[in-house]
Amino acid sequence: MTRRRKRRRQERILKLVKEHRVPNQEVLRDLLAQAGFEVGQSTLSRDIRDLRLVKVPVAGSGKSHYTLPEEWDHAPPLESVLPALYVSAEVVGNLAVVRTLSGAAQAVASGIDWEEFEGLAGSIAGDDTVLLILKDPESAAAVVTEIESLANR
Repeated sequence: MTRRRKRRRQERILKLVKEHRVPNQEVLRDLLAQAGFEVGQSTLSRDIRDLRLVKVPVAGSGKSHYTLPEEWDHAPPLESVLPALYVSAEVVGNLAVVRTLSGAAQAVASGIDWEEFEGLAGSIAGDDTVLLILKDPESAAAVVTEIESLANR
């Protein structure tokens, strides 16, 4: 499965959870299927975990539904923030250093982490710099190429 398809599926899950009271995974799977996304239970469980969806009780009803953590209301997708916040990126061995506008590194690092780039072990963000730790120099080069592509859209 491509990363792009996963991102589209997860974007749809976020939209469905915002628009519907989704009480369980079965209902969410049905809604996804109606939208053209056939997924298994294990994939859906991973998506729910990745998106950090939480179940909250509906007051007085004994029922619950999925909702978004507060931070998702303020975390736009990487492809929408990079063009405005990206300054540069360079590869240093198995590391990538991404420069952003002042104060933007946390938002960019969060978006990079969410993308789950192949070979990415983790990220550390300062004020205007994100350090990406990758498994090898080839992964570092590939991630920087993808980031530059997203930034230049």
